[in-house]
Amino acid sequence: MKPVYSLYFSLLLFLSGCGGANVPTTVQVASTATTSTSAEPPIYTYEIVNTYPHDPTSFTQGLVFENGVFYESAGLNAAHNGHSSLRKVEVTTGKVLKKIDVPEPHFAEGLALFGGKLFQLTWQDHKGFIYDPDTFAKQGEFPYSGEGWGLTHDGKSLILSDGTHQLRFLDPETFKEQRRISVYDKQNRLEELNELEYVKGEIFANIWQTDRIVRIDPKDGKILGWIDLRDLLKDEDQRVDTDVLNGIAYDAAQDRLYITGKKWPKLFEIRLKKK
Repeated sequence: MKPVYSLYFSLLLFLSGCGGANVPTTVQVASTATTSTSAEPPIYTYEIVNTYPHDPTSFTQGLVFENGVFYESAGLNAAHNGHSSLRKVEVTTGKVLKKIDVPEPHFAEGLALFGGKLFQLTWQDHKGFIYDPDTFAKQGEFPYSGEGWGLTHDGKSLILSDGTHQLRFLDPETFKEQRRISVYDKQNRLEELNELEYVKGEIFANIWQTDRIVRIDPKDGKILGWIDLRDLLKDEDQRVDTDVLNGIAYDAAQDRLYITGKKWPKLFEIRLKKK
């Protein structure tokens, strides 16, 4: 995804909580049932549960939670005054526990952990890298057409965004396209779908250069809801190079979702609330 430096479009989201009858969930599942074809998707806001440090030099492109740590794909390359990397990060302190650089001129993008392997996209090079999540040893590469933006999985397929209104489902072994869905906001294409996370049967996608996350039905691309993250990162926490919201990670075991942004100094755990 193209780099844009903005003071106002960086945001972080985290959703947590388990679903018992008397236990509030932090990720409320949007109902796919509608009583009217004109029903508007629900809008959610947020409540901050926890705030954690985040490396303000990391141009976050992808974020994954697994076994108590984050895996993070950081973008940029020499042409954009930076360098791409793959990181393992401690949640509560933001400490980088392990890091490897992605070789130039690659601009790293989305990240997914699936089947015991880390899959990392590149922006315009039509290929991704496969790593061992423990050692970060490179295990291979995989091809795809078009640009690479965000990446997640649904337990069966890798799901890739390319900056358009479409999401592609790829076979995780052959990387052949299985199918794709198109996302429309009313009659208009919802372009620039970016960082992705699969949460409780939905695809969460942030819209590049905005403070919104859209909740998508993976079956047909229907919009199930919106998450409004305005003012999550306060003005006093922003620097001249603070950039847009990007980075959604979900802890399925504890029903928690984390969000950060490019070069954000903070990462947030939040609880969703109906607007």
